[in-house]
Amino acid sequence: MLIIGIAGGTGCGKTTVVNQIIDELPAGEVGVISQDSYYNDLTNLALEERRKTNFDHPKSIDFDLLVQHLGFLKSGRSIEQPVYSFLECNRTSQTIRVNPTKVLLVEGILILTHAKIREMCDIKIFVHADTDERLIRRLKRDINERGWGLDETLDCYQNILRPMHDQFIEPTKEFADIIIPNNKYNTVAVDIVRTIINEKLV
Repeated sequence: MLIIGIAGGTGCGKTTVVNQIIDELPAGEVGVISQDSYYNDLTNLALEERRKTNFDHPKSIDFDLLVQHLGFLKSGRSIEQPVYSFLECNRTSQTIRVNPTKVLLVEGILILTHAKIREMCDIKIFVHADTDERLIRRLKRDINERGWGLDETLDCYQNILRPMHDQFIEPTKEFADIIIPNNKYNTVAVDIVRTIINEKLV
């Protein structure tokens, strides 16, 4: 199994890059695991308290479970991946069965902060977008898709997202094998990654 880690700041366009990479690749041979599925279970907290959680800090992620699941998949075993609700800011009671594939894309803002996951990745990618562009994308997503207010989103960005990005996420760029600028569609970088994957699938 070829494991490709894809990191980058909030709103940088990681999901878009993932979709660009897997577009035109054989169905069923490339899988995707999102870090977002592995946020810690916060059932013991009320929704108001959960919304105050710093989800951009490495401690917000159940990395032990993620490492275990990646190990299972790499050894040919299926996993039950948690399902996370952004509206409830918590894991749901549901899981999704994920079967091993020849290539696995693991994406998330904090993926490259964890040494063991970096070790498990055959290729490490960092998706870069300018700060203003990331803020605009985050505003649109949180307000339109996650039910947050404008002031709430801006306050979160200023007090949590930006400081966490500077402290934890931006420094992981140095671990990347490939850096993809994503202020606009980047065909060359995506084609390089696709070529590597296709060689693995032959």
